[in-house]
This record gives sequence, structure tokens and C-alpha cells, in this order.
Amino acid sequence: MNFDLNIVPFSRRESFLAISLLPKADNRGQGLYLRTVRGGDDKFDEAFRIELIDADGAAIAFTAEASPERIRLYAEGGSAQGLAAAESAQGQAAAEICLPDGRTARFRAEGCGIRLTFRTSAYDYAYEAADGCWEVNSFTHECRFMLSSLAGAMRTEVPWDKIKSSRIVAEFVPDQQTGVAEFAIEEFRTVWEPGRVWEPFAAAVKRVREEFAGWLENSLPGPERLQAGRELAAYITWSCLVPAEGCLTRPAMYMSKNWMTNIWSWDHCFNAMALVRSNPKLAWDQFMIFFDRQDESGLIPDFINDKFELWNCNKPPIHGWTLAWMMQRTDFIKEAQLREVYGPLAKWTKWWFRYRDGDGDGIPQYNHGNDSGWDNSTAFNNGIPVESPDLAAFLILQTELLAEIAGLLGLAEESTEWRRLAEETLDKMLAHFWKGDRFIACRSGTHEPSEGDTLLLFVPILLGRRLPDPVREALLAGLRDENRFLTANGWATESVNSPFYSPDGYWRGPIWAPSTMLLVEGAAAAGDRELAREVARRFCDMLNRSGMAENFDAITGEGLRDRAFTWTSSVFLILANEYLN
Repeated sequence: MNFDLNIVPFSRRESFLAISLLPKADNRGQGLYLRTVRGGDDKFDEAFRIELIDADGAAIAFTAEASPERIRLYAEGGSAQGLAAAESAQGQAAAEICLPDGRTARFRAEGCGIRLTFRTSAYDYAYEAADGCWEVNSFTHECRFMLSSLAGAMRTEVPWDKIKSSRIVAEFVPDQQTGVAEFAIEEFRTVWEPGRVWEPFAAAVKRVREEFAGWLENSLPGPERLQAGRELAAYITWSCLVPAEGCLTRPAMYMSKNWMTNIWSWDHCFNAMALVRSNPKLAWDQFMIFFDRQDESGLIPDFINDKFELWNCNKPPIHGWTLAWMMQRTDFIKEAQLREVYGPLAKWTKWWFRYRDGDGDGIPQYNHGNDSGWDNSTAFNNGIPVESPDLAAFLILQTELLAEIAGLLGLAEESTEWRRLAEETLDKMLAHFWKGDRFIACRSGTHEPSEGDTLLLFVPILLGRRLPDPVREALLAGLRDENRFLTANGWATESVNSPFYSPDGYWRGPIWAPSTMLLVEGAAAAGDRELAREVARRFCDMLNRSGMAENFDAITGEGLRDRAFTWTSSVFLILANEYLN
């Protein structure tokens, strides 16, 4: 399997390191960069630019070929049929890069050298730490890098002006006899211990290849025709894991190692669902990580990275629906896990009823589009706060699950109270939002209906047979309508006939993985598994062609925005397995 470094970063499980081909930007040339995704900043976080150089230090143009275990760099005009072919060509330069562990990048070049250029910011510096080793201390990235020459020689350019130098350069040149240059970059935060024994480069590559092969083998199976998509989805989920560090209490699957370098408090649910059959412990870590950081009020953060949490927004309470789904597919979740989750899930549920019911009508609200996960949906066209039936549906499912868990834990009285709240919320939802033949969203307080025709209002289909038959049938009819939401690629998030529809309108048109997952499951719960299967097929076929993007043009199927996204990968794996396998 090969992938495009312009789209999909090269990384590995439980690492903050990544390598990407980046476009030209302010103070950055186009090229190949070693990056660190620490801190969750909305940028590429490039650390070192990577160049091939000749004996005189002149840059050599190259092409890059990436697979899960390594990157191969071919000098311009070289073969892309394998490193051996490139090396056998007379005078042909070639290089390889591997990430043997989460803290280390290994480089090997034959017939050429490699230059690393680190563009400095305030207080960044480098110094010779030991024989053949230089430390680059990056205040910018809040970490340090140790550069160790393993074969050949290293020459450095480290200007010093007491506070800031413009750049740090390290060139690794081949051994005169073997023509090989090898070196390593180790990322660390506090201290570095010398004396590491380095395994042969080929052995490191082989070990990483076997590690990813094991992950791929355990990833959810799907039909053979979707194998290319399955491999890419498996690689993205494997490579986007970062270690438990800082604010991350458990190993975490970031949304991407492009620029969406955080986990958000509903994205993590879909990743947990994709892992629950093959790796239930890791799935549980993904599900519980936000509850580890829960506020005393019951609120969970909007997103988390290793450095900080954001509390200004939040995401919808899909956690009860997610947990119920997971419990049906694993026996890992036993009494210990139920006791661990019951209190936090109860506090999260009560938070909505206590702090998000501004007009006191028993219907919780979203204070901003971001709180719904559908940031700019037309449900918010008439202003905020907004009462929306999807939120009520999620809370009904969550209170029902809490009733079930309380019963399993012997908390009969609490179980009864949760059951009563679920039934009352269902009655209120239908009275509040069902108008004629459709659900509406409305401004809290005034109850003025929102403009637009958003797919968000179909999410209550998740309630399935709990809904009255006329409601359920009307929702299914709307989801089947190929002149409204249903396209050749799946469900658009805004009706294609809406005046607010935009091909790249974020939640005003493009197809998204979470909306597809929720509504496929909803259609099945409502009794139309044929519709669920058909939409799953269209969606998975699109991803098999277009990759695992953040979202997709509903008409063309083109991938949009961040094009290496884990919740997209996870939903692809789930739907291909559940509905197409």
C-alpha cells in the first residue's frame, strides 16, 4: 500500500512525529517536512525540512513514495519500482525514512546526503551534546530533538546571536567507502540518555511492517472490492494514535495528523466503535478519555490534546447511543466498566437538563452550532440558542441506557427515574418539534422555526420503533427521496434543492461520516435495512475512490478539507463490515 504525502501524513502508532509534503506558505518553502503534532495548534507544526543533497551541498530534486513502514525518496528521473532498482542505477541517489518507535525517526541515504533545516523562533537553539550528537531545543514545539550520526558524517551550521538565530542546519554526508549516510532524530522533552544500541535499518523497517500488518489483520473486514479503502482506513487509524501524555490520560486517536490534531468529544465515539470488536481495551480508552477530564458540573471538554482542553463549546451527547452500540458487540464491558462509566455518564446527562434549558420548557438547547457538531447547519440560521430534536433524541437514548445500567448495578430506584425521564422527554420532543409531516428546529424562548432544510432534523430516526408510525414513515420517506438529500454518494447534509446548499458548505451540503453513520443506523432501527445498506454502499464506494476526507462533495464525491480523517476511516470500516460484508 502506498499513499500520497501531500494528503496523508507518514506517522505511526503512539507518536507525535509525522512527515508530510507541505505547500509553500509564509516563511516556509514547499517541500518534505518532519513535523510534531504536539499542542494541537491549527497549523502543520513543521520542525525540519528534509532535502537530498549532492557532494557539493546542492539540493537534488526527488519524488517520494510512502507506505506504512517507510518513505522512499528517489532522485529526479529515478525508478519508483523499489529502492533496489534505484540503487542499482548508476549514479542514482536514494534515501529511506522509518519511524521505528514513537519517539524516533531513522534516515538512510546511499549515493547522496540529507540536509535538515530547522527554522528557529525565539530562544530555539542547538549545541553539540556528545560525540556525533547535536541537541536542538525547540521552545516552539515544547520538546527537544537529538540528532545522532550513525554512518557517514554530520556537519552543522548553527548561527548564534544570544537569543535567536535564523535557522539551524545539519547535513549528513555519506561515508566515503560505503557511500551510505545514516542518522536518527529522537524526540524528547526532558533528558536524553546516550548509549542506545541501534538495530539495522532494514530490521526496523521489517518490524514496523509487521506491526502494521497485525493492525490491518485485526481491523474490521469488509468486501474484497473495498480492500484498498480498508487498507487506507486502517493505516490512518493506526498512524493517528498518540501516547498518553500531558492532558491525555490514555492513548488517544487524533482526528488527523494533518491539522485537526486533537480529539473532539463526539469524534472519539466513532473511533471507539470501530475498535470495540478487535481491540476492546483501546476502544474503552477512546470512549472514556473525555470522562477522565470531566468538570464537576458534568460538562466534558469540546476537545483535548496533550497540552490543553477547550471548554468554550461542547459536542452532542451521543455517548449513550455509542455505549449501547458497543455493549451489543463485545463482552469486554462488564460490571467494572459499567461502574466506571455510570456516574460520569449520569453527570453528563444531568448537565444538559440543568444547564441547557434556558426557557425552562424541559427541552435542552444548543447555545451554538458548534455544540451540535453540525457547526454551521441551517438549523441555526435564525439565531441562538436553538432547540433541536436531535439533541432530545440523543438524551432519550442516553437516559434509557442509564436506566439499563442502573438496573444491572442494582440501583432500582435510579433506574426507574431514568426510565421516567426518557419517556417524558420523548413525549415533549414529539409535541415540541413535530409539525405536520416533519421535525423542526426552533429558537429557544420564541420557538420560531429555523430556515433551511437540514439533514440534522432526521437524526431522531435513531429512536426507531419508539416513534409513532406516521412520524417514522415520514422520516424514512424523506431519507429515501433522491431529489432532496439522497445522492449517488449518500446523504447530503443540506437538501440539494435548498437555497442554502453549497458543495463545500461544511454542514450545508457535503456528506459527512458521522451523519451517515447515525442515519444508517437510524434507518435500520426504523425497519428499513435495505435503505441503510444502500446508503452504506454508496458512501463506502465513494470513500474507496476518494479517500478518507473530513467531508465530501455530495454530487461529485470529491474529498474536501482535511483528507486523512480518522472518524471517516472508522465509519468506513464499520459500515463496510456491518452492512456490506
